[in-house]
Amino acid sequence: VQLQASGGGLVQAGGSLRLSCAASGRTFRTYYMGWFRQAPGKEREFVAAVDWSGSTTDSADSVKGRFTISRDAGKNTMYLQMNSLKSEDTAVYYCAAAYGGWSARRGRERYDYWGQGTLVTVSS
Repeated sequence: VQLQASGGGLVQAGGSLRLSCAASGRTFRTYYMGWFRQAPGKEREFVAAVDWSGSTTDSADSVKGRFTISRDAGKNTMYLQMNSLKSEDTAVYYCAAAYGGWSARRGRERYDYWGQGTLVTVSS
C-alpha cells in the first residue's frame, strides 16, 4: 500500500483546511486508516481514525468537534476536514493504514503503512 498525503498549508487561527490521503496498491477496503500528527519536539500523536467501511470513526479529544475524518472508497481516498484551527494544531500530519483489530486504532505502532506527511501551520 502506498499513501500520499496532501492539503497542508498555512492558515490563520479559526480557519479551515482539508487534508487528503490517496491510497494505492492493496485493496482499499480491507484496512482501516488514521491520521496522526507530530509537532516539533513532540511525540507523534493520534488524531483520528476511520474503519474500513467508513461508518465508524474515532477522534482525539483535542480535535473532537472540530475535525472530521472520512473516506471515499470509490476514490481510494481518506480526508481530514479541519475547522476552527488553533495554533496548537500546527504539526506535520501523517496518514496511515492498518489491518486487524479496530481496538488498537490509537496506537501508532499498530499501523502498517505511512504516508510522507503534510505540514499544517496555523498562525495566531
